[in-house]
Amino acid sequence: MNSNFINQEISFTDNRQASTLYGDLNKNLQALEKSSGVTINARGTNVRISGLPHEVELASELLNQLYELVGKGYPVYISDFAFGLKVLEASPRAKLDKIFLDKVYVTTQNRVVSPKTRNQKIYIDSIRENDIVFGIGPAGTGKTYLAVAMAVAALTSGQVRSIILTRPAVEAGEKLGFLPGDLAQKVNPYLRPLHDALNDLLGPEKASDLIEQEIIEIAPLAFMRGRTLSNSFIILDEAQNTTREQMKMFLTRIGFDSQAVITGDSTQVDLPAKNQSGLLQAKKILSNIDGIGFCSFSKADVVRHPLVQQIISAYEKQ
Repeated sequence: MNSNFINQEISFTDNRQASTLYGDLNKNLQALEKSSGVTINARGTNVRISGLPHEVELASELLNQLYELVGKGYPVYISDFAFGLKVLEASPRAKLDKIFLDKVYVTTQNRVVSPKTRNQKIYIDSIRENDIVFGIGPAGTGKTYLAVAMAVAALTSGQVRSIILTRPAVEAGEKLGFLPGDLAQKVNPYLRPLHDALNDLLGPEKASDLIEQEIIEIAPLAFMRGRTLSNSFIILDEAQNTTREQMKMFLTRIGFDSQAVITGDSTQVDLPAKNQSGLLQAKKILSNIDGIGFCSFSKADVVRHPLVQQIISAYEKQ
């Protein structure tokens, strides 16, 4: 054993609460070991953590905070151990209950959708406080999924009467132009991620019913031209692939009692070189207007497979 290693003991008071924290066959503790580099041994309500001092301190703080969350009824997930560790690594004094207990929506599978990082929490709060919010950052940071969850929550609570989800179909005329079908059928692959989010949140049957009733609309950005979108929650996804004109067109569609969330990744612009991204221009032009919020995400906010964060880092070094 490394001579610098230390041991720390934690004693919990409630056996059932501790068991929930550990997970089936201690899988949650195993996930924490993998994420933090420590070794954990649990017996009943007693936990022994071994490792380097700063690793032990972080793991101990995380276990104590997640134990308290379990006591407050939070259904701790195995992924919360990795997410919580990242939060505490960035800010050791952070209080996870301020983030994880912010319930955005409960899915049909009774899974609680909540922010998992500080920037996600800022994003959710900004959506609540502003009529227009831009979420800008790399893939896997939850920009679109959380926006769709907020839209579904607004619809089910009666805050809005409809949800409109849209994306620019940048390559439709080039790579899909010779495929059979109308424009909507040709660009459907670009809209699939929005369908996936709705199916996950509402269940495929309910999502399909709401789309059929036109309460939820998923359409290419070109279909928004000339419309006024009132009493709606509107999401423009992949906005880095809008031109200046398209972004202006979209933003001026917003009517009374509506709010809009625009998401995009400034590192994945697929526009021809001569066209500057409407998302990047909007950030420069609109950043000082009250009622418009801008939220930035980084690779630290990635909530997909752990390898995604490493992939982003590798590309950033090139």
